[in-house]
Amino acid sequence: MKFIIDNWMLIALALVSGGILLWQALQKGSGIGTTQAVALINREKGVLIDVSEPAEYAAGHPQGARNVPLAQLAGAKELPSNKALPVILVCASGARASRAAGQLRKAGHERAVALHGGLAAWREANLPVEKA
Repeated sequence: MKFIIDNWMLIALALVSGGILLWQALQKGSGIGTTQAVALINREKGVLIDVSEPAEYAAGHPQGARNVPLAQLAGAKELPSNKALPVILVCASGARASRAAGQLRKAGHERAVALHGGLAAWREANLPVEKA
């Protein structure tokens, strides 16, 4: 008990830092990095879906990505009919892609994941970007 009283600040600091690490781990959820995305595309026939608006998509998107705006995602024909295939979702920053991944998992696409960092991360990894 004396140890806890004497070192309460250190204990509080450890608890706060542990909480921050846990929060970050939970925020990442089912998202993946660019290396993992490329591996899914090349090895497991993963489908890359850009959920940006058409004007954003036209300005630049990952090479080979299909455009399905977030608002039109439900029942879009561009989605793979085989729900076991990996679906990698991307947008400008990754925020819309995370929401889209959640929607698709609820719709039965169990391997739907968002690309962390979105198009910015894709570009930073020097992966091919094309314009429509």
